[in-house]
Amino acid sequence: MTPQSLSLSRIAPFGMLLWLLMAFCFTFCLSHQNPNEFALTNLEKSSTKEPEKKETKAEEEMDAKDLEVFQPTHEWQALQPGQAVPAGSHVRLNLQTGAREVKLQEEDKFQSNLKGLKKGKRLDINTNTYTSQDLKSALAKFKEGAQTESSKEDEARQAEVKQLFRPIEELKKEFGELNVVIETDMQIMVRLINKFNSSSSSLEEKIAALFDLEYYVHQMDNAQDLLSFGGLQVVINGLNSTEPLVKEYAAFVLGAAFSSNPKVQVEAIEGGALQKLLVILATEQPLTAKKKVLFALCSLLRHFPYAQQQFLKLGGLQVLKGLVQEKNMEVLAVRVVTLLYDLVTEKKFAEQEAELTQDVSPEKLQQYRQVHLLPGLQEQGWCEITAHLLALPEHDAREKVLQTLGALLATCQDHYRQDPQLSRTLASLQAEYQALATLELQEGEDEGYFRELLGSIDSLLRELR
Repeated sequence: MTPQSLSLSRIAPFGMLLWLLMAFCFTFCLSHQNPNEFALTNLEKSSTKEPEKKETKAEEEMDAKDLEVFQPTHEWQALQPGQAVPAGSHVRLNLQTGAREVKLQEEDKFQSNLKGLKKGKRLDINTNTYTSQDLKSALAKFKEGAQTESSKEDEARQAEVKQLFRPIEELKKEFGELNVVIETDMQIMVRLINKFNSSSSSLEEKIAALFDLEYYVHQMDNAQDLLSFGGLQVVINGLNSTEPLVKEYAAFVLGAAFSSNPKVQVEAIEGGALQKLLVILATEQPLTAKKKVLFALCSLLRHFPYAQQQFLKLGGLQVLKGLVQEKNMEVLAVRVVTLLYDLVTEKKFAEQEAELTQDVSPEKLQQYRQVHLLPGLQEQGWCEITAHLLALPEHDAREKVLQTLGALLATCQDHYRQDPQLSRTLASLQAEYQALATLELQEGEDEGYFRELLGSIDSLLRELR
């Protein structure tokens, strides 16, 4: 045997021993590999579940604040041990490398960020990262800034209000220094009545007091307060003054106080206001004074049937008849006719309302039934007086006279039919308003003012045929 073959026979057993040793090491290494890496190939073995349970338990025992939250993207990335995965992420096991990989869904991008925010982890929002403490600090500063800004706005608003308005105590102090006293309406009315009733006041001062008083008694409460300290009676007594201006402005105040104020109306009747008003209208007085007195009379009579009864008993229709027949009293004549129309229709409507709805009190209805106005108008010749007033040139005056003629038609029908002048006046007015109504139609006014007047004339002519 040669020396070369001898060396090979010695080396062969040694190589076999080396190969067996390498195989043993390889088998030993494989047996100690992590079972989790081969879980997908051996799911049925219960032995692989125990490490998973231990790992899950270990993860639960870890403090969430100590976990490093892995921020997945839309690409698969390897997940390092100890890193937390946001909920909703996709996780897979790479069989080639044995590593766990994670990525985000498109719709989970912002949801995972919000959930990460709740855990207090650092988030990637628009390339800037914030912790929960950062967000809390920013929110606290934001609220503090908002409160500061709001308080500044409130202070600015209060400063602006203080510039526009001043405290009442400060005003009272300054008014006191200027000898100016803040008065209520009641105090003002008392002062005005005292000024008017004072013998030391001049005529101008009395007229000024009455003029100012008329402004206050327009209010119902103020007019009733005038009764509480006797001011109404003082003004009523002013109707006895020898100065026409005092009578005029006293009547002006009374007319404002009477208007739609039953309590004041009753006190005025008891205080003798009706008699004094009729005396002024029956005597020679300036036209301006009679206008104001007639205004007060109308305010006293409307919606007050007891005053209407007393008006008839005191010869009020005769007084108004004499007033209308005076020269240069056409303006007052139209107002008188309007008053008569209001009184006639008021009684008629009250009786109709009582029959249909029974809303009118029995006492008030009985008072209206004792107002014999229509017979008095017929006896005093108001049928003829009203018909002659239709010759007035103003359209407004004609309208009011036509209304009154219609209201008196049932009482004055026979007289109207026997009055040739009324027939001629109505025929003339019919032709005039027919032409005016035609012009209105040409201008596109289907229901114009003149057409309404023409309708009233046509209706009255049909009733008189």
